[in-house]
Amino acid sequence: MTDYDIAICGAGPAGMALAALLVQRGVDPARMVLLDAKPLEQATQDPRTLALSYGSREILEQVGAWPIPATAIHEIHVSRRGQFGRSMITRDEHKLPALGYVTRYGAIVAALGQVCARLGIAALRPARVRGSDETADSVTLHLDGDGQAARVLRAAVVVQAEGGLFGEQAAKAEQRDYRQSAIIAQVRTSAPIAHRAYERFTSEGPLALLPQDDGYSLVWCARPDTAQQLLALDDAAFLARLGATFGERLGKFTHSSRRLAFPLGLNAGVTGSARSVAIGNAAQTLHPVAGQGLNLGLRDAAELARALARGATPQALQHYAAQRRQDRQLTVRLTDTMARIFANESALQPLLGLGLAAIDVAAPARAVLAELMMYGRR
Repeated sequence: MTDYDIAICGAGPAGMALAALLVQRGVDPARMVLLDAKPLEQATQDPRTLALSYGSREILEQVGAWPIPATAIHEIHVSRRGQFGRSMITRDEHKLPALGYVTRYGAIVAALGQVCARLGIAALRPARVRGSDETADSVTLHLDGDGQAARVLRAAVVVQAEGGLFGEQAAKAEQRDYRQSAIIAQVRTSAPIAHRAYERFTSEGPLALLPQDDGYSLVWCARPDTAQQLLALDDAAFLARLGATFGERLGKFTHSSRRLAFPLGLNAGVTGSARSVAIGNAAQTLHPVAGQGLNLGLRDAAELARALARGATPQALQHYAAQRRQDRQLTVRLTDTMARIFANESALQPLLGLGLAAIDVAAPARAVLAELMMYGRR
């Protein structure tokens, strides 16, 4: 006997989306449990910015977690600093209301938390998994929580959906340190263009501006020493450096919030066992160059729900791994290639401008790229 058929460790977007999708596919909510170290109220206050593809919106719609507060992306402008050539991807070309959306982590978990509560899915918060033991029939999880007695529960299948930052994770089969840090902040400009996102490649890495509220969410990738210099600048000097690096397409940069930085790397590979599996950031941590981390995780959740709806068995996990292999490998390879060639001082960087110009005039190539970014490999 087990306490649950499915235990999901990590009640973030991927974990809660998986739980809701399982119920939608007929799994009894009483036979699953969500585990997370943070109270839901704390998670909903998380201000981190996330980029959702249109395909991810469809997954959230499917479980009733849409609409949420978000800014739509109608156009994506891709260019290389100091070189001729750019590419523009537009929603009209794909006959969609938006290519994607910019939202906050807290908004997604708040919406999914309401859905899971409405569906009657049990959640243990705060609860930390301190260890596990697997047998042929089940996995035993050893838990403790803040001010609570330790407890044990058994599940037929355990899903690891708690990722963490690169550098703090256990190494997987594919690991690469890009020797870059990402600076994140909220910025405003004097001449914003509504609903247009920018991906601007520089000699040290990509600089992304995602439209959000009355300004932009900034993700500026640079070498660690440069990142530390940028963090040390006062706001006026930082905005001047940002303007010199990005250019004048949006006028002058007029405001910046507090800046944070975190290391960038690839850490991916098939992890798990006969009765455990990892999804989302727990399975693959990617460079943010293509904005695919959360979107790949939600696609993981959708496919795992289809597999586990047939039964919480090792065979279901094997089927899931086979079904996800192509999309996962292609997305990891694409992101890693972009990070290594176009996000560092590669000898191939001078070809980037020509490549972007070629994509811009070749509608089929542009359509394939947009399809991969919105829906993955289908």
